[in-house]
Amino acid sequence: MINNKTTEEMDMRVYVPIERHKKLIQLFKELPVGESFIFINDHDPIPLYYEFRSIYGDVVGWDYLNKGGREWKVKVTRTEASQGREFSDISTLLDLRKAAVADRKQIVFHRYGMMEQGSTMEIIAAEDPTEIHGIFIQKFEGKHRWIYKKQEDGEVVVHITKTESSGLGDDGFSVVEEFDLRPFPPATRHEMFYDAFAAINPGEAFEFINDHDPLPLYYQMEAESEVPFKWEYVLKGPEEWKVRVRKVKE
Repeated sequence: MINNKTTEEMDMRVYVPIERHKKLIQLFKELPVGESFIFINDHDPIPLYYEFRSIYGDVVGWDYLNKGGREWKVKVTRTEASQGREFSDISTLLDLRKAAVADRKQIVFHRYGMMEQGSTMEIIAAEDPTEIHGIFIQKFEGKHRWIYKKQEDGEVVVHITKTESSGLGDDGFSVVEEFDLRPFPPATRHEMFYDAFAAINPGEAFEFINDHDPLPLYYQMEAESEVPFKWEYVLKGPEEWKVRVRKVKE
């Protein structure tokens, strides 16, 4: 329980992404009206803002104290009392009606990337999210379940269950580059990753090192890349994550 008007700063970069979300969501649940906490992240945590609003309602004060680099600092305030959505059959909730249209795909696939196999995400939309559904069909066929729980004018509820967390590589490739992303800010890391992928030929691979599980990046690639690829963990934490990415031959 938080007793001060504003807590000391919490550096969430020491946790893997899914643990960051769990800890901060629980912290907001216990936060009294009018009080705040400050946390530091290594990238823009805007998907978490929408997750807060989806679960607790429009009672979330969200102020950036610092933007960019490896130190994004946000002050979160509970502006009003709210009951909050309690759930046991799903792992998280995203109400897309509360999100900007341009952010919807990002927050869905970012959050889906952190989900454990067998867990379920609920999304709520004003109308059938056909574009997002199409990406799941195209990129995650056989690896998820998409179930409509409610279809009414102004409210469509969907449960998306991750049935398989694969996407790993196989044999028959050559590693042509290896690099360490940890010294660079998040925006530069993404640019380096996509530049490396563009530079390799089918049958070639590159390896990169990160300071947390880059699984959300995998799901972003699955959703956006028109070029087939394989993703394989060489090392999985807790302080160093190494991934091999291979461009697949057609």
